[in-house]
Amino acid sequence: MITSDDIVKTLKRALKEKQMTYRNVAAHLELTESSVKRLFSSGDFSLKRLEQICQMMDLDLGDLMLQVQQRRQRISTLTLEQESQLVSDIPLLLVAVCVLNQWSVKDMLEVYAFTEHELVRALARLDRIRLIELQPGNRVRLLISPDFNWIKGGPIQQFFEAQVQSDFFKARFSGKGEIRLFVSGMLSRGSNDQMRRRIERLAAGFRQLSEDDRALPINERFGTSLILAMRPWELAAFEALRRSPDRRQF
Repeated sequence: MITSDDIVKTLKRALKEKQMTYRNVAAHLELTESSVKRLFSSGDFSLKRLEQICQMMDLDLGDLMLQVQQRRQRISTLTLEQESQLVSDIPLLLVAVCVLNQWSVKDMLEVYAFTEHELVRALARLDRIRLIELQPGNRVRLLISPDFNWIKGGPIQQFFEAQVQSDFFKARFSGKGEIRLFVSGMLSRGSNDQMRRRIERLAAGFRQLSEDDRALPINERFGTSLILAMRPWELAAFEALRRSPDRRQF
């Protein structure tokens, strides 16, 4: 079943791809920009409004519904075998990360040392894995949903733990676009649950911004990683000073 939320997300993506804003929509519909924002926030579109917005983008209403359906059919995670194939071949993993971030074949050839034959062969493998659909002219259609995640504890996360974590933290996090926060305190189980939900919402916001920015040129986007972690924990040096071990189960 297609929901209003599905339609709103697809409309936002279509506007982004057309480099249009709420201001353009407001002018076309003869509404205020704040009214348009409320319209998108509520998702309460009449059929006439949808047709008007589609007309502005030179998009058929049927094509919009097809895009909505395609988004719903996308996968949110790979299988263990699929992830294993990616981590066993670093160039293939690189191409996968690039296509996940909407790089074109031209972008990848300009930035990385692939021949066109090597790159197309990698894309064909990703097609067989069912991460993408390789279309005529070496165009790529992603087969994953915006809320796509790697398997918890799966091959990709294991690869991250073994090779990426140490490299990621080789920084002072004091440059532009960098931030590192360490907060420590004592929380109840209820407060811990509340914080985990807030972190999940923050991660969802990051994914949405990444999704929104995919229509921008590659030279306006930067590879960006966000790590959020929280667990009941005590520094080993402090734990060693306890009179007796803390045997409480969280």
